Amino acid sequence: MQHGREEPWVADGRRDVEMEARPDAIQDIAGVVFWTDNLEEMTRFYRDVLGLPLHSVHDDFVAFEIKPGVRLNLGTHSRVQGSSRDPFRTMVHLKVNDIHAVVDRLRGRGAVILREPELETWGGWVATFQDPDGNILQLLQLPV
Repeated sequence: MQHGREEPWVADGRRDVEMEARPDAIQDIAGVVFWTDNLEEMTRFYRDVLGLPLHSVHDDFVAFEIKPGVRLNLGTHSRVQGSSRDPFRTMVHLKVNDIHAVVDRLRGRGAVILREPELETWGGWVATFQDPDGNILQLLQLPV
């Protein structure tokens, strides 16, 4: 128990099978949405700079499929205008196999790299970059 809530993780990092089988348990993440008033430029960035595969395109919403069942989405919203006002509040982590190669590719395509790849104390690598709306994202290369 942590902070009065059930802890769904066991000590070795695997999900607790009993917790996963509960009908009221959160099973996974299905996606993330970045709301914007700059859909065209954001779409170009996520498609052409990051190289994410398109799932679907609509006038006001674009979905990229990270893997089956997990999407990164962009959409217009009447209450969103301009750049992100608090870009460090939420960070999306994108898993990569070779963080140095990905950072080199993103830099070559014009991405703003805020933090070069660094080895973390937990054994993985982290790099940070920014999208056209100022949202901060991170690349993660997990330890093997």
